[in-house]
Amino acid sequence: MALTNFIPAVYAASTLTALDTALAYGSAGVTNRDYEGDVSEFGGSVVINTVADPTVEAYTAYTDMVGGNAATSPQTMLIDQKRAWSLNIDDVDRAQARDDADFVSKVSQKAAHLLAKTADAYIAAQMAAAVTPGAEVTLSTPEAAYDLLVDMRTDLSEQDVPVDGRWVVVTPAFHGLLLKDPRFVSSGDAQGGLTRSSGVVGQAAGFTVLESNQAPAGPGAGAGRLILAGHALATTYADQVSKVEAIRHPKQFVDVLRGLHVYGAKVVKPEALAARDVVIG
Repeated sequence: MALTNFIPAVYAASTLTALDTALAYGSAGVTNRDYEGDVSEFGGSVVINTVADPTVEAYTAYTDMVGGNAATSPQTMLIDQKRAWSLNIDDVDRAQARDDADFVSKVSQKAAHLLAKTADAYIAAQMAAAVTPGAEVTLSTPEAAYDLLVDMRTDLSEQDVPVDGRWVVVTPAFHGLLLKDPRFVSSGDAQGGLTRSSGVVGQAAGFTVLESNQAPAGPGAGAGRLILAGHALATTYADQVSKVEAIRHPKQFVDVLRGLHVYGAKVVKPEALAARDVVIG
């Protein structure tokens, strides 16, 4: 019994949608998707032009302005990451499933979850490589956890990072401390009115707070994890589920369902990121 209802274009879109909702570091608002439409296949690249700031100067009537050239500083984002998934479905097992489309959809969603974990870890690593977290710190109280976010907020403000749209991604242990601080507005609280999606768990110190198990290891000697904060201006991300297909195994009564995910990420404004190496003790 083959997967007769399988429509590649439909399930490719379904997988990508499920992938987007499972991302934390790669979610909308944490990274920008300005160049998503430029992604084609693995091995490509996207050239990102950064225009120089205009010159601001005092004006004197009938006097030439100094002015400045709108020079560009191109950066290249490589679409050099690729992950594939596959699942073999024997006809005997397949006969137990009542609906081809529902079965394939569930498999695609599971694949998207696993792909999202890998992509999120990659994006987080790109961010981690672009910032210096300073000395490792150990936190043991809710007050200390919240105060650390206030310090990171100050870091971003001193870099003129826009206030609207700031985010921070924390570990489950860090989130556990925040939940004990009355200043933290938890997702789902009546006073917060937040929607839990793409890892969002609340608000604190001017940040939208997201939770993830993909936080990179810190550079310190302990078991620290990096708490990363910033703005979507900092990092651009683009991906594509370039292939989703079902094929018949040539020597077995088996359908093979498989897909390919290609993506890339680039930190284009590292000054819009902040980090701390944190041990929860």
